[in-house]
Amino acid sequence: MSELTGEHDTGRTHGPRAHGLRVVHDGPKDAPPLLLIHGSGASGATWGPMIPALARRHHVVRVDLPGCGQSPPVPSYDVPAQADRVAAVLDGLGLRAVAVAGHSSGGYVATALAERRPDLVGSLALISSGPAPDALLPQPFFLRVLLAPPLGPLLWAMRSDAVIRKGVGATAARPVEVPDAMVADLRRGTYRTTRAVLRCNGAYIAERSVPERLAALGVPLLVVFGGADPRWEPSSAHRYEAVPGARVETLPGVGHMAMLEEPGGTAALLLGFTAPGSDIPPVRP
Repeated sequence: MSELTGEHDTGRTHGPRAHGLRVVHDGPKDAPPLLLIHGSGASGATWGPMIPALARRHHVVRVDLPGCGQSPPVPSYDVPAQADRVAAVLDGLGLRAVAVAGHSSGGYVATALAERRPDLVGSLALISSGPAPDALLPQPFFLRVLLAPPLGPLLWAMRSDAVIRKGVGATAARPVEVPDAMVADLRRGTYRTTRAVLRCNGAYIAERSVPERLAALGVPLLVVFGGADPRWEPSSAHRYEAVPGARVETLPGVGHMAMLEEPGGTAALLLGFTAPGSDIPPVRP
């Protein structure tokens, strides 16, 4: 594994780290590239349990989005602007026609990347990415308290590792082991940044649903949803069937954190889509 930090500036503002994103590489550099984009307030460490399987077949590239993990904050967290920064990373690496996977709102950044730079995206996989605002379920009570005023800012400042793990677990449908690296990266995130990211993500899908955006692009699409997702109505995954050729898969008994709850099954689906013929075991019903 190697890291590149702050080396991919888009040049729109001054300073060597103004648009820098932390980038982590896994797997052979000459293997087909696979870009992984995390969800709101998380980091590339979210994908940790899946990396050993994915890196056997791919040059895996993980980014920390602006203000998340070990990437610095930026003035705007609009989804298209985030996609432009990810595009700058791929441009800097000289990669084209990349397989791109996004978890949760990372799927919105991946979609915006395909919209704005179709030359960079060869295929697209969305994991637990809600299609539109009306598919959002009432959020777990613990997260509502942690992310909303008046208590949110106070509780955020007092978060312990145990509280962070509880917050991640609140979106799962089964007990999960949260990687230490993920906890450390979540601790770096600020309350203000997380709220801003959530607002911008909501605005993006309110403007136009994700299936509607993708239907016009013609990008090969895999959609993976947990059958017990507590954040998004699981049946809403079928809205993506409006995208020509889309493959929609459901993981029974899995919540919002498929990479932690069912890393083997999620990796099998992703590899079956990006690298047919992989020897990763199939998903068990």
